[in-house]
Amino acid sequence: MLDATIKTQLQAYLTRLVQPIELVASLDDSAKGAEMRALLDDIAALSDKVSVRSDGKAARRPSFGIAAAGQTPRIHFAGIPMGHEFTSLVLALLQSGGHPPKLDADLIAQIKGLSGSFRFETFISLSCHNCPDVVQALNTMAVLNPAFEATMIDGGMFQKEVEERQIMGVPAVYLNGELFGQGRMSAEEILAKLDTGAAARDAAKISEKDAFDVLVVGGGPAGAAAAIYAARKGIRTGVVAERFGGQVLDTLGIENFISVKETEGPKLAMALEQHVREYPVDIINLQRAEALRPAANGPLTEVQLASGASLRAKTVILATGARWREMNVPGEAEYRTKGVAYCPHCDGPLFKGKRVAVIGGGNSGVEAAIDLAGIVAHVTLIEFMDELRADAVLQNKLFSLPNVTVIKGAQTTEVTGDGQKVNALLYKDRASGEAHRLELEGIFVQIGLLPNTDWLKGTLDLSRHGEIVIDAKGQTSLPGVFAAGDCTTVPYKQIIIAMGEGAKASLSAFDHLIRSSAPV
Repeated sequence: MLDATIKTQLQAYLTRLVQPIELVASLDDSAKGAEMRALLDDIAALSDKVSVRSDGKAARRPSFGIAAAGQTPRIHFAGIPMGHEFTSLVLALLQSGGHPPKLDADLIAQIKGLSGSFRFETFISLSCHNCPDVVQALNTMAVLNPAFEATMIDGGMFQKEVEERQIMGVPAVYLNGELFGQGRMSAEEILAKLDTGAAARDAAKISEKDAFDVLVVGGGPAGAAAAIYAARKGIRTGVVAERFGGQVLDTLGIENFISVKETEGPKLAMALEQHVREYPVDIINLQRAEALRPAANGPLTEVQLASGASLRAKTVILATGARWREMNVPGEAEYRTKGVAYCPHCDGPLFKGKRVAVIGGGNSGVEAAIDLAGIVAHVTLIEFMDELRADAVLQNKLFSLPNVTVIKGAQTTEVTGDGQKVNALLYKDRASGEAHRLELEGIFVQIGLLPNTDWLKGTLDLSRHGEIVIDAKGQTSLPGVFAAGDCTTVPYKQIIIAMGEGAKASLSAFDHLIRSSAPV
């Protein structure tokens, strides 16, 4: 099952086991059952602290659980955790065997302090790069607290259950049989939903913090670079972010980050956070900025958060990035995660053998159509303009595919459904005005980005596209407030450019501090 290279790497990891563990299999006579048995046997052969039992009683077959020897498993894998989920398997093995999880001590204490019964089920696809974060967070909770049980379910293997629950987007997380959430979630985010009193406690602590010399709003590439450059100056630096990593977390393949031949968004986001944590930076995560109050009669600018907390700083760097642009047509919001999706890599496998549309003829849209064509029955790409905007090499590949139709000069007007899931897309021919109905099961929206600046309207100068207007040094229209990255007027929204802009804004903020009357 595992090749020699992976076996060698896994064997090295398993030397970290502190106590024996058992893999408890619930198998069947299917080919996947035999494949799972081979995987478990391969793992057990790599360490004398790992054993396999085949007397599991799980209803989902094939599946297996992991637990310290003699204990009832609280971590389960319904499906074969390869692809993006292989790391989830390795971490589950190590943590069940006593290797400590890499979580903040306060977070571990909060997990251990929860009481109740928390039976989590997470439906995933093995091609989803967002799913492992959720699976790993819940597995860790199950290791730390006996009140938790976590099951990863491969939607591709258990398609009947996916259809019965009408799951059309992953990760889809259920708690005690009820939908808990969809999309990427960290351990902190999951806990915030479970421990309802935590938000108020956190808000009070945040408001008590002393003023920062530099406060960065946003935790993506621009924000991380800004924080590192500020901290290296030896000044008091803070980062407040809705989710550290930003939109990079939703990016799959990255092949144009100079000096790194290829990587994936979540890996880069993790590296960014680890680098920032090498410095004395106060990271305030899972907090959304709601208002910016410029310095009036004093030296401090205030950032008000949605939680009710507020932070103060001598200088502020806005690096809030951008988000996927929506179609803004009737039915889109109603059927989001019920057929309307924004990540073909994550959700594409759920539409195997079905008819889908891709909205957008740029590089993202054409790449999505090419990827989906290998999974679904048919792809219809719809472009508003009269010509596609994607690179020629991508267009050539697209038009070579037999199960792809391209419709140009078309305006999407509505998403329709049966109340539970999408069943059609309505569009209008821009030249003739003729209306059309396209019967399908899925719609993937790939029409660009919008800056995350709604909360700044009326506070500082924004362009007609909602971008923060900056000068060559990253200065906004407000003294002491700088901005960087995809939320600004800087051309070319690229990770490497955002990082450079973040560094530049940080240097400008430091220059502002040393030239102002406020002591650093």
